[in-house]
Order: sequence, then structure tokens, then C-alpha cells
Amino acid sequence: MSLSAEPRLPFFVYGTLRPGERNHDLFLRGRTASGEPGRLAGAVLYEGPGYPYAVEEPGGTVSGELVAARPEAYEELLASLDRLEDYAPGDPRNLYERVARPVTRADGTSVRAWVYVAAPTVTARLRATGKLIEGGDWHTRH
Repeated sequence: MSLSAEPRLPFFVYGTLRPGERNHDLFLRGRTASGEPGRLAGAVLYEGPGYPYAVEEPGGTVSGELVAARPEAYEELLASLDRLEDYAPGDPRNLYERVARPVTRADGTSVRAWVYVAAPTVTARLRATGKLIEGGDWHTRH
């Protein structure tokens, strides 16, 4: 499926793309129309080498930001984030998979958003030997 054939969903970011983190300004500044706090149910957070991985897990919750791209910047932002996350559709070497999941806003409403979750091989390794980030919030990991 080409990028243009996919739905234009907002992005749920939970690690280095959040405001105040190292990749926020590099990738999101000038390309977003809005951002607001959000929570992803059904996932937990693991430490990675300087960045986190969300792993789908019933009962868990991950905190982050729900970010909407400016319409004219959407395609460029999507391609940039796919590159940053080492994601290519169907590639078994992916570190992350981009999936559409419901994200809950602060007011309790839900919206479907793109989320980069750990790819299956990474998920297996993290579940076996990874360090869980208690509470699911990258900002409060230390």
C-alpha cells in the first residue's frame, strides 16, 4: 500500500518525539497542527538503547502525546517518522511496526492514531530480558 492510500491519522508519540525530548523539534516542529496528552491502553513500555519501545500487552497503559500533522506536511512527516523508527511495510527486519490503535484524550474521547510498537522479534526479546518502565511514562522513567 502506498503512503497516500493509507488513512491520514494523527500520531501517538511516547518517547523521544514527545515535547522536551531530543527528536521532538527535529521531526515535529513546523509540521504539526496540534498536540495534546493521550494514553494508549493495551500496551506497556520497555527501555531501549536511548529510546523506549511500546509492546502490546493487555492491561497496560502508555502515556504520550497525540499529534496531528499539518495537512500539507503529512506525507513528508509520515515518511520521516517511518525512517526514524526503521519501519518499512512488511520488512521482517523492522524494529517497530506502525499500527492504527485507539488513543484516549484527556477528555475521555478516543481517536484512532498511528502508533509505532515493537516489532514481533523485538517484542519477544523485550518480554524475555527487557526492562519494563513502570507506569508506562517515558518522562518519569528515572
